[in-house]
Amino acid sequence: MKGIILAGGNGTRLQPLTLVGSKQLAPVYDKPMVYYPLSVLMLTGIDDVLIIARPTELVLFRKLFGDGSRLGMRIDYAAQEEPRGVADAFLIGASHIAGEECALILGDNLFHGAKLPSMLRKTVRKLRGCVLFGHQVAEPQHFGVAEIDAKGRLVSIEEKPEQPRSNLAIPGLYFFDDTVTDIARGLRPSRRGELEITDVLRAYLAEGRADLVWLGRGVTWLDAGTHESLLDAGRFVRDIQHHQGISLGCVEEIAMYMGFIGAEACYRLGAEMDGSPYGQYVMRSALAHQLNPTPAELMEE
Repeated sequence: MKGIILAGGNGTRLQPLTLVGSKQLAPVYDKPMVYYPLSVLMLTGIDDVLIIARPTELVLFRKLFGDGSRLGMRIDYAAQEEPRGVADAFLIGASHIAGEECALILGDNLFHGAKLPSMLRKTVRKLRGCVLFGHQVAEPQHFGVAEIDAKGRLVSIEEKPEQPRSNLAIPGLYFFDDTVTDIARGLRPSRRGELEITDVLRAYLAEGRADLVWLGRGVTWLDAGTHESLLDAGRFVRDIQHHQGISLGCVEEIAMYMGFIGAEACYRLGAEMDGSPYGQYVMRSALAHQLNPTPAELMEE
């Protein structure tokens, strides 16, 4: 399965911060925002990722991750010249997907939960069309909303409805089979001139090939696209790390646990940042893993 991180857009809700850079490179506590969606793809088992960003910011993402080989991955880059909707990612990334299954995650979404990695990997194994996720929220009218029947089956999808039919918001994480590019090519732009992800999901639903997985109370989802939610995300990460002694979205550690790199390589990556608490954490994690290797199945995030 291939992965795509959509880190484009103008980030208007975060202006003036985004007038001088990408919101996905803004700090969420101790690391750039993009580390968190990348870590979700890695925990799913994906080691081939395309990052889509504004043309002027691609060089910054390349400086951050290079070609991905340091993490035992392949990371490529593509430009989104102007905001054309989430589903535009499938057209930009068509050659990257190359007829394979793919995961799409929005670059400002953060997920955390002890059972999340195993849930994602099981979901990928059962993929039969597309999978979207549902997360209970207090104000669903601000999100895409999934309606389910009495048996928990997906029956409708609405985009920011005034009168939501449920409180299940749809986070910015989706899995698709190899037909998603063809479906995206057949979409008609919305009145805003954008290709909507909701229309892609509805196309799968109309064919009876869309499944909804409820994330449940054990998973936290944060959309860090506003000043308040960005601050909330930073506080959340800080509190978890402070009280549990783990690092959320630590891509070097996750690469090691997933078997993309070895403990020695992980230690070297940490040593390059040994002047920071983050680098020191990576080094300690690598040493601990050498003494007591942890199977990827037990990796929590």
